[in-house]
Amino acid sequence: MGKNKGARIVITLECSCRNLTNTNKRRKGIFRYTSTKNRKNTPSRIELMKFCPTCNKHDKFKEMK
Repeated sequence: MGKNKGARIVITLECSCRNLTNTNKRRKGIFRYTSTKNRKNTPSRIELMKFCPTCNKHDKFKEMK
């Protein structure tokens, strides 16, 4: 039988540079990370500084719906 959903959920983080049209990009497309968070401790959306290979620098990654 399946287990109930716990407090930890899987989230997807997307780079905030996705809407910028920079000609200095290394790759085309949107880069995403997956992570987990505890929904009881952090009910709001989180932002983390991660490395984005598209813009070749550390940038804010925001939680997607």
